[in-house]
Amino acid sequence: MSFLTELFGEGSAVREFINQAIAALRFFRFQDALDILLVTFLLYQLIKLMRDTRAVQLAKGILLIAAFYGVTLALKMNTTSFFFGRLWDSAIIVIFLIFQPEIRNAVEQMGRTRSGLMRLFTKRGVQESKRRSVRRVAIAAAKAAANMSAQKIGALIVFERRSPLGDIAQTGTILEAKLSAALLGNIFFPKAPLHDGAAIIREETIYAAGCVLPLTENRSLPGKYGMRHRAALGISEQSDALVLIVSEETGGISLAMGGTLRTDLDEASLREELIEALGSAGTENPDGHGLAAKRWKEFWSV
Repeated sequence: MSFLTELFGEGSAVREFINQAIAALRFFRFQDALDILLVTFLLYQLIKLMRDTRAVQLAKGILLIAAFYGVTLALKMNTTSFFFGRLWDSAIIVIFLIFQPEIRNAVEQMGRTRSGLMRLFTKRGVQESKRRSVRRVAIAAAKAAANMSAQKIGALIVFERRSPLGDIAQTGTILEAKLSAALLGNIFFPKAPLHDGAAIIREETIYAAGCVLPLTENRSLPGKYGMRHRAALGISEQSDALVLIVSEETGGISLAMGGTLRTDLDEASLREELIEALGSAGTENPDGHGLAAKRWKEFWSV
């Protein structure tokens, strides 16, 4: 009994905490609850964004620096704490610089989100026109890939979906030419001026060629994959683009999307994959890739 009196009695720490909590609740407003929910949601989205990406390692590094800064303050190490204090003052700018790719992807995903109401009012004729357009693109690209595969001509073709690739296109030559299998073959013909870079397909046009793509930072990628595959995975990690690769060494045809790779495709299977992937670019998908799960469950992370 005396223990309970000491714990909950007048002047005890627990009693003081309860009194302060009751006093705070008297002034608690609806806006405060909304504020807490918003901060919780933002923190959840931040953790979800960083999960399974290199941002997790960067976050650990930042927390380690913060802990070290706390130790220098506690030990009154004035010179070291002054240095880390100046760095901490610029923490927001540093975080934005370090996490720029992740922040960019998050903002792009927000911009690509389409509500059910918008889909409801999409005209059936527009959808049918899109399906026909996607099929023409898939047939031309698959035919070109099969021809180049047979001759072991390397190729790297990026299909723009909802993420604009204008900045990537600016690294090459703007063409804005009507897509055809013959033109793709000419672009990637050995020693042609634009054969070394990537071609960007925007709807039914070859928007640009000879473009430079960012390389993947995935260090677990098997050594058998060359620069084309690394570049394809790199752009697929930073956008929702679908990337077609034809290997110059083996003639093998592959597709990259969302940082994953599918290999050993033939013309027929490639055509079907392109139709399904490009046709789903305007729909929502819980995986975030806009592609039916039944096809891409066979993907493996590289």
